[in-house]
Amino acid sequence: MKKIIFTALFSLAFIMLWVPMASALPTLMHNVNGYTFKDGELKKFNSILFEDGVILAVGSHEELSKMNAVSISRDGKGKTLLPGLIDAHGHLLGLGLDLMRVNLRGISSEQDTVKKVAAYANDNPDARWVLGRGWNQVLWLDKEFPTKESLDQSIGNKPVWLSRIDGHAGWANSKALQLAGIDNSTPDPKGGKIIRDENGEATGVLIDEAMSLVERQIPPLNKQERKAALKLAFNHLIDLGITSVHDAGVDFETYKLMLELSKHKRIPLRVYAMLSGADPRLETMLNMGKVNRPFLKIQSVKLYSDGALGSRGAALLEPYSDEPDNKGLLLTTPSNLADYLSLITRHDFQANIHAIGDAANHLVLEQLGQLEDSRSAKVLRHRIEHAQVVVPEEIPLFAKLGVIASMQPTHATSDMNMAGDRLGEARLEGAYAWRTFLDNGVLIASGSDFPVEKANPFLGLHAAVTRQDHSNHPEGGWLPEQRLTVAEALKSFTIDAAYAGFWENSIGSLEVGKQADFILIDQDIFTISPDKIKDVQVIETWINGKRAD
Repeated sequence: MKKIIFTALFSLAFIMLWVPMASALPTLMHNVNGYTFKDGELKKFNSILFEDGVILAVGSHEELSKMNAVSISRDGKGKTLLPGLIDAHGHLLGLGLDLMRVNLRGISSEQDTVKKVAAYANDNPDARWVLGRGWNQVLWLDKEFPTKESLDQSIGNKPVWLSRIDGHAGWANSKALQLAGIDNSTPDPKGGKIIRDENGEATGVLIDEAMSLVERQIPPLNKQERKAALKLAFNHLIDLGITSVHDAGVDFETYKLMLELSKHKRIPLRVYAMLSGADPRLETMLNMGKVNRPFLKIQSVKLYSDGALGSRGAALLEPYSDEPDNKGLLLTTPSNLADYLSLITRHDFQANIHAIGDAANHLVLEQLGQLEDSRSAKVLRHRIEHAQVVVPEEIPLFAKLGVIASMQPTHATSDMNMAGDRLGEARLEGAYAWRTFLDNGVLIASGSDFPVEKANPFLGLHAAVTRQDHSNHPEGGWLPEQRLTVAEALKSFTIDAAYAGFWENSIGSLEVGKQADFILIDQDIFTISPDKIKDVQVIETWINGKRAD
């Protein structure tokens, strides 16, 4: 008897070794309130069947249950199911560092900001520098830039460097200025500005390229710090229902780390990485060619043409309404931009160019319009990142040239507190003009620009549909004629964002043959009151057919 049992076990083991391992059983997710896009149109379904991360069928439970008798069945319990959301403009490393450092977002005074920074410094005595981000003087009563003196009074023994919420200005204490060699005689660097008082003394606030004077003194991140920051960012985004992200500006060290993480399957969501045009090793990265892996795609470059509106660094055709001697800053000259575009398009890479002010948008559209057909936006899908203030007559040029507008809905509802002051009434006609863009046939890819804004995509969907902030202010919405429908907003965070990253054949909608990237949420965004969209919670996040949250 023992011999028989042994022989049987041996035979079974031999068969298991000889027969190839079967793939996982198909999964049937049923009893869901599902939405997706097909050929640009919104479609509903109640079941989805997928296997090995690939969608086999989308439709009714009755139809799909007949297709495959052997499957893993999961009851969606009537919850709403959407395609995985795509943030078309964020900063992964910046988000991770933001989660590790002192967060100053939403604080309503300079004094309270300093208190929080001082508390952080006290809790982290071993930190060589006190680093943070998120202050916004527009929220303060006097709306004035802060000064080094307020920091010096609380933290004078070690350098302090605090980035403004938009990342286009920084606030330093005297110790940091001293390490940077900044004194009254230091000239403004090209593309930057050192804010000075009436006596010509540096106040501690540096704009755009002037920020690098201090940032060069900060000890560089090591590999483990970068890896830890990226891991924090990945997990944070997945919890929010984001299954793919466009990382806007990856330097050489992060580029190498991304390749390594991808090789070892350590990137848990799909990353469309834009190489940083500011990195001196840009050409080295370009020469290494495109990267097209399941969770990492690299075939674009991020450039900057100007600064930001809040710090008055966005380049305008006419002076700022609240600072008549200032038209902002062009960070890249027309000739340099032309050289960059030549280099990028020669490698068949997409150019994604930051442009906020109307002068910057005019310059970028002009330069993109001069590219030969094989390198044009219609072929390489060039993008303007932000496109916040555009001369209304130039908006149709986006569609004519094939330029994608990569826009961030919560920028409008954050900037509405100061945009009128900066621009005046007339220029608001072409500001944050999502409806005008869509009506002119322009494709919009939506994102958040995290960590400038919160990464929660439902805040972005809410802002796009209501033109209101997180408190549902103002009543009726700011410039409400520019609102989007819920379907239009969702499309900009899914299939259109996928198109902007050359991923529309794999993700962005739930269709046969595409990847099973989707989320389950607690409310139906198409039936609830639009002002409730911001409160939607993600229940489950699925990437490549596996639960990721």
